[in-house]
Amino acid sequence: MTSALKRKIIESLSSILPIALIVVALSVTFTPLEPGTFILFCGGVLLLIVGMGVFTLGADASMLVIGEKIGSAMTRSRKIWLIALLSFVIGIIVTVAEPDLQILAQQVPGVENYLLILTVAVGVGIFLLLAMLRIVFRVRLSILLIVFYTAAFILSAFVSPSFWAVSFDAGGVTTGPMTVPFILSLGMGVASIRGDSKGQDDSFGLVALSSVGPIIAVLVLGIVFRITDTVYEVTEIPKIEETRGLFLEYLHGFAGYAGEVAVAIAPVFVFFLLFEIITRSFHRRQVLRILVGFLYTFSGLALFLTGANVGFLPIGLQIGQNLSKLWNGALLVPVGMAIGYFVVAAEPAVHVLNKQVERMSAGAISSRAMKKGLCIGVSAAIGLAMLRILTGISIMWFLIPGYLAALGLTFFTPPLYTGIAFDSGGVASGAMVSSFVLPMAIGACLALRGAEAIMTQAFGCIAFVALAPLISIQILGIRYKYKTKKIKRTFLKEEDRILSYEVD
Repeated sequence: MTSALKRKIIESLSSILPIALIVVALSVTFTPLEPGTFILFCGGVLLLIVGMGVFTLGADASMLVIGEKIGSAMTRSRKIWLIALLSFVIGIIVTVAEPDLQILAQQVPGVENYLLILTVAVGVGIFLLLAMLRIVFRVRLSILLIVFYTAAFILSAFVSPSFWAVSFDAGGVTTGPMTVPFILSLGMGVASIRGDSKGQDDSFGLVALSSVGPIIAVLVLGIVFRITDTVYEVTEIPKIEETRGLFLEYLHGFAGYAGEVAVAIAPVFVFFLLFEIITRSFHRRQVLRILVGFLYTFSGLALFLTGANVGFLPIGLQIGQNLSKLWNGALLVPVGMAIGYFVVAAEPAVHVLNKQVERMSAGAISSRAMKKGLCIGVSAAIGLAMLRILTGISIMWFLIPGYLAALGLTFFTPPLYTGIAFDSGGVASGAMVSSFVLPMAIGACLALRGAEAIMTQAFGCIAFVALAPLISIQILGIRYKYKTKKIKRTFLKEEDRILSYEVD
C-alpha cells in the first residue's frame, strides 16, 4: 500500500494547503497570532495531511467494501423485516460513536452528552431504515424529503429559538467520516441487486434521509424535555510557552481522540466479524486487507481529529475574535467565504462521496465538477453565517427559504443529482467545519454580541454548510441535463443531415 498511501497523502496536501496558506496570510496581516499558538497550528496542519491520507486509504480498503457487501446480502435475502432491522441497528451503531457528534455534544449546554448522542443515533437508525425501504419499494426521494423537512419546520415552532440552530447542526455533524463511507456503500450494495434502470439513481439518498432524522429527533427532545434558553460556556485558548507544552498538548489530544475513534470503530468491527462468521462472504486475503484497512482507518482518523481539534480549533476562535475587532467585523464575510471555498475539500467524507459519485455515474459526473459545486456552495454558506452574526437575523429567515428552494429544485433536477445533492449536504459539514469554522463563528459572536448570543447566532453555521450543497449540486444537475439534451439534439441533427446526404 506504499504507493497508494503516497498518492493519498499528496491528495490531502493539495486539499489542506490552501486553508493553511489563508491562515498564514491572516496571521501576518489582519490577525497576528502568538508564536505558541501559531506553532500549534503548524503541527495541526501536518497531522491533518497525514491523517486524511491514511484515513481515506483505510476507508477504501475496509468501510466501503464491508458496507457494499452487507447491503448486497441484505437485499439478496428478500426479507423486508431483516433489511429493516439491520438498517436500524447499523444506523445506531455507526452514529453513537461518530467523532463529529461527540464534539458537538460536548459543546451543547443544558443537555447531557449521552442523552443527545442517543437521541441522534435513534433518529439516524429510524431514518436509515426508511431510506433502505425506499430503495426496495422504489419510493421517490424528493417526496420523502419534502414530507420530513416540512415536519421538522413544524416541530421547530414548539421549541425554544436557542435550540433551533443546534437541532439543524445535529443533522450535519451526524454524517461524518465514520458514518458516510458505510452508509454510501450500503445504498450501492442494495441498489446493485435491484438490477433495474433506476437502481443507480436510488443508490444515493441514504445520507440525505439519515441527516433529516437527527434534526427531527433533537427537536422532539427539546419538546419532551422542555429545553428553554441555554448559555454557551466559552473555553479558554491554551497558552503554549515551551516545546514540552506543545508536545504534551498533542500527546493528550491524540490519546483522547484515539480512544474516541476506537470506540467509533469497535461496533463496526464487531459487526463485520459477526457478518463474516455467519455468511463467509470474504476470502482469507480479503479479510486480511479489511483488517489492515481498519488499522489505517483508526490511525488516520485519530491523527486527523487531533490535528483538527488541537491545532485548528484555537486558531479559529482567535481569528474570529480578532477579525471582529477590525472595522466592526467587515472582514468576517469575505474571509469566511474564502475559508469556506477551501475547507470543504479538506473533509475526509467529501473525498469518499466524490469517488463514489464518479464511480456510480461511470465518469459522467466527475469528482472535479462535484468538488467545484461543493466549494462554491459552502463558500456562500459560511459567508451567510458570518453575515448573520453581524446582523443578528434569526436562522429561520435563512433556513426556510433555503430549504424551499432546495426542495423546489427537486422537481427539475435529474433524480440521481437530487440524491447526490442531499447526500453532499451531510458530508460537507464534518470535522473541519465543527473544529475550525464553528469556533471562528463563536469567537466572532463572542466579540460582537457576547456569550449569551452564541447559541442563537454562532451555532447554525454547520446547518448553513449542510444546506448550501443541496442547492449548488442540483443547479449543477440541471446544467448537466440541459447540456446533455443540447448534445443529443446536435447529434440527431447531424445524423439526419448525413442520412439525407446519403439518400441524395
